[in-house]
Amino acid sequence: MTKGILHYEVGEQVEKFLLIKNSTKGIASNGKPFLTLIFQDQSGDIEAKLWDASDEDEKRYSPQSIVKVQGDILNYRGRNQLKLKQIRPSTPTDAVKLEDFLESAPVSKDEMNSKITQYIFEMKNPNIQRITRHLLKKHQNAFIEFPAATKNHHEFVSGLAYHVVSMLDLAKAISDLYPSLDKDLLYAGVILHDLGKVIELSGPISTTYTVEGNLLGHITIMVTEIGKAADELGISGEEVMILQHIVLSHHGKAEWGSPKPPLIKEAEILHYIDNLDAKMNMLDRALERVKPGEYTERVFALDQRSFYKPTFHK
Repeated sequence: MTKGILHYEVGEQVEKFLLIKNSTKGIASNGKPFLTLIFQDQSGDIEAKLWDASDEDEKRYSPQSIVKVQGDILNYRGRNQLKLKQIRPSTPTDAVKLEDFLESAPVSKDEMNSKITQYIFEMKNPNIQRITRHLLKKHQNAFIEFPAATKNHHEFVSGLAYHVVSMLDLAKAISDLYPSLDKDLLYAGVILHDLGKVIELSGPISTTYTVEGNLLGHITIMVTEIGKAADELGISGEEVMILQHIVLSHHGKAEWGSPKPPLIKEAEILHYIDNLDAKMNMLDRALERVKPGEYTERVFALDQRSFYKPTFHK
């Protein structure tokens, strides 16, 4: 198995195929255009600059293109970067395919599907169970494929489902500790809270925001979806409003994107569970990039802190 791009060290030479995850045009101080390219393989991603880039280069090296690169790994502002020496588009004779470069959840789709199905099966409130099952079935294919975000956490194929499965296990453990929590509400909230991302985001590869994503956002999208599902299923009652509130409030505060703060116990706990799982994912991914005794790069979503990896960590 070839070494992933994330595992190259400063000073090492790179010669391998990579997928272009993102490409952004800029203008250098000398007035000439350049491209900032984010390359990826299954291990993670790395940034590179293509200087003196022509209009043809911009078309040739667009997102979702596979390229052969040669270059050196250097450190720039605390983060590894690829200094390009050569780059060319892949050809049919190279026999490389998109799936070879996509980072994916560490658990199989079948395993995640069966686990989520079991959690829905355990729900005792028929209204909550029916709405949750209906919406998951409606968006099933996208749900199991999509990332949970474009960056920061679970930004890989099946990241959304993996985030939900991890949160469901957390919700179960917390509910066992605190039996006064309504498991049905908590499980439904976990499954539905980010489901609007299948409309907010473009898909699992080179993920961007859709028009609906930019103008409405996943919270508003899912509140509407819950209302539509209730109408289609002929369900009325307080459960519908409570589910909508849990989705509305899961970011915790207005400045973090929630129109309402949590005003129900399960909504408060869901916010903590969501936050905990997202932050653990960010920390694990940042710390994976460094050796024991080193600091991570600054983690934007964690107050720009750099985290130390103790020397006794394996």
